[in-house]
Amino acid sequence: MIKSTNLTKKYGKETVLNIETLEIPKGQTFGLVGNNGAGKTTFFNLLLDLIQPTTGVITNNDIEVNKSEAWKPFTAAFIDESFLIGYLTPEEYFYFIGDLRGMNKADIDTFLIQFEEIFNGEIIGKKKYLRDLSKGNQKKAGIVAALIGNPEVVVLDEPFANLDPTTQIRLKKTLKTLTDNNDVTILISSHDLNHVTEVCERIVVLDKGDIVKDLKTSTETLKELESYFSV
Repeated sequence: MIKSTNLTKKYGKETVLNIETLEIPKGQTFGLVGNNGAGKTTFFNLLLDLIQPTTGVITNNDIEVNKSEAWKPFTAAFIDESFLIGYLTPEEYFYFIGDLRGMNKADIDTFLIQFEEIFNGEIIGKKKYLRDLSKGNQKKAGIVAALIGNPEVVVLDEPFANLDPTTQIRLKKTLKTLTDNNDVTILISSHDLNHVTEVCERIVVLDKGDIVKDLKTSTETLKELESYFSV
C-alpha cells in the first residue's frame, strides 16, 4: 500500500530522515516511535506531500505522492491543529469535510453518533469555534474528521497526546474496531509505548532518521522497546 524507497530529507548538511526501504501493506496498523527529532513527523509530512524529499520517493497505492494528488481521495490525516479550520464550529468543520468526501449533513449526523462517548458532551452543540476548544477537544475533532468518508489510509501523529485517560481508552477501542471491521491502513506515531503496542500490529523505531528496529507486535514488544529506550 505504502512504499518508501531511498527516502531522505536534509536541511542544509543535517540529514533528518534516511530510509532506504520501508513497505506498509494494506490493512496494517503501523506504529512509528522514537525520541524527539527521530524523524517521525518528517516521515508523515513527506507521506502527505507537505514537504518535499531531498531524495527518493513515497508511493501510496502505487501513486507517487509528490507527483500526483490521486491518493488524496482515499487518504486522511490529523497531524496537529493546523489541519483544523479555527473559525468554524466542530459541526461546520465536520460538514465541510463530509462535503469533500461526498457526504451530506444527514450522513455526517449519523456518522457522528458513534463518537458520542469520545466527544463526552464537550464538542457538539456547544457553539464554540474550533480555535476556542481545549487542545484535547481539538484533537478529538481532528481525529474524528480524519475518519469521515471511510478512508483507506489514516495517518495520525501523536493521537493520544493531550487526551484524558478515558478518551485514550475509547480512542484505542475505535482504532481497533476500524482495523477489525475494515481493510484500513492506519499509521500512528506516538511517544507512549504502552498505547502504540496495544493498538499497532507492527512497530518501527526511528533514531536520528534511521530505522533501528522493525518489530511485529507480541507480548514481549513493550519490554523490548522499554529496554531500548532505557539505554
